[in-house]
Amino acid sequence: MRIAILGDVHGNLEALSAVVGAARNDGVDEWVQVGDLVGYGPEPSECIDVVRDLGCVVCMGNHDAAVLGMLDTAYFNSYARAAIEWTRLRLRTRDFDYLRSLQLVVQKKEYTVVHGTLHMPDLFGYVVSQVEAHHSLRLQSTFLCFVGHSHVPAIYLQRSERQIDWVNQSEVELSVAGCQKVLVNVGSVGQPRDEDSRAAYAICDTTAQTVAIKRVQYDIASVQRKIRAAGLPEMLAHRLSLGV
Repeated sequence: MRIAILGDVHGNLEALSAVVGAARNDGVDEWVQVGDLVGYGPEPSECIDVVRDLGCVVCMGNHDAAVLGMLDTAYFNSYARAAIEWTRLRLRTRDFDYLRSLQLVVQKKEYTVVHGTLHMPDLFGYVVSQVEAHHSLRLQSTFLCFVGHSHVPAIYLQRSERQIDWVNQSEVELSVAGCQKVLVNVGSVGQPRDEDSRAAYAICDTTAQTVAIKRVQYDIASVQRKIRAAGLPEMLAHRLSLGV
């Protein structure tokens, strides 16, 4: 089975469309999305429609929770708070219903999906090193786990109880044969932060036992124009070109 895993979308329809097109060319049997469909970007409803129509297995992200009023935005930076408030005023009733239906953790036979970490999914902790990966892997009961949230792609390969290898390349394909467990941070579709402005996604082939982080170009200038036209903070447009 080939699984396409979509990172944080954040209302960026151009990036999402580019990733979906590329993943379809790769050949996909199942779609997964790791949360944060909304926030930052100018087309949240359109992105929700795409993900829902794909039949993605989706978990709830912190921006999704914040838009629903389930998470205090006090710890969000001013740009994120402004985007949350803007998004709340523009989502349709069916968008709120869809976001409200999402779970913090989704577990299937082959994989688990969580936005941040398995050891504190409700607090939306980050997996940014082997330390956080270790805590999450201890609670991981499936061979694969897909996360996002940090917007920085990385693959954690648990070889044994004491050995966790960490691969944090922008674009890479690895064999996971012989691993005990694998945790994949797929990066971000709509707002990468690893100094690579291309949209990120992952392809996992459970038959070939490979995991790949992939990147695809998209029309950044078009999204930037939409962000500015919507009256969203300029920083949200500017950072897309920098991949930060």
